[in-house]
Amino acid sequence: MFPPAEILTTEVFARLPPALHQTDRPSQWLTDRHVKMHSFLEGPSFDREGNLWCVDLAHGRLLRVTPAGEFEVMLQYDGEPNGLKIHRDGRVFVADHRHGLMVHVPGSGRIDLLMGNVRREGLKGLNDLYFASNGDLYFTDQGESALEDPSGRVLRLRADGKTVDLLMSGLAGPNGLVLDEARKILYVAVTRENAIFSLPIEPDYGGMKKAGRFIQLSGATGPDGLALDEAGNLVVVHAGAGTAWVFSRIGEPLYRIRSNAGIRTTNVAYGGDDRRTLYMTESEQGAILRVRLPVAGRAMYSHS
Repeated sequence: MFPPAEILTTEVFARLPPALHQTDRPSQWLTDRHVKMHSFLEGPSFDREGNLWCVDLAHGRLLRVTPAGEFEVMLQYDGEPNGLKIHRDGRVFVADHRHGLMVHVPGSGRIDLLMGNVRREGLKGLNDLYFASNGDLYFTDQGESALEDPSGRVLRLRADGKTVDLLMSGLAGPNGLVLDEARKILYVAVTRENAIFSLPIEPDYGGMKKAGRFIQLSGATGPDGLALDEAGNLVVVHAGAGTAWVFSRIGEPLYRIRSNAGIRTTNVAYGGDDRRTLYMTESEQGAILRVRLPVAGRAMYSHS
């Protein structure tokens, strides 16, 4: 259907040092998945000082990586942090699978619950989140949804901090998400469908109508984290394939970015002074990978 994508290869920017490996600490998240790992890195996001924040989902840690590649544990708590994004005011928002939507003020030594239910109903288990340019917060409520239980949801917390809109339900593993520059199309990675859905967003909080299947992948686990560049190209991390794809705005594969570490690639964020370096979390080896790209990534809400 399309010409083959150009192959690019990452380099290792930083590795979680052995001193921060937690091989003996109990983790219900790992136990439920019948695996043993010293960490599970997810949710990369840059602050204004150029530090890369990420989470250790397996052991409830918020981590910060300096521009020199040095890891620091900012907070450890009894939770399962997955997605992480930074607000314009510097607060760190966390999609926690166990508790809900959490907020951490850097330096406070604590994390607080912002939202644990929606419309008097409990959340299934949050996965990822994304700030729109107007401050609206989009997030996925994945829980344990799958093809046999397509009960995952996509929701939006308006910038007023009070109103929550249900945009779509009935999904098999909604995961990473990103909104286009015009705030008209929300792309959602649906892991168990191995697909990227496109959700047309109605203006003036009119909801969503006529969702479509934008990209169909195959093999491995499925799509995880997403990001957009300034040309509207979509980055899709293919979990379990050691790959991040870059697709054009019409869905044409432009690049296949191969991990030079393990195959458990999870999520991405653009960084660097010109935002042309793509950083990717890889959870098998506990590494942060990076690669240079020709087009700069979209500025995140934290930097706008």
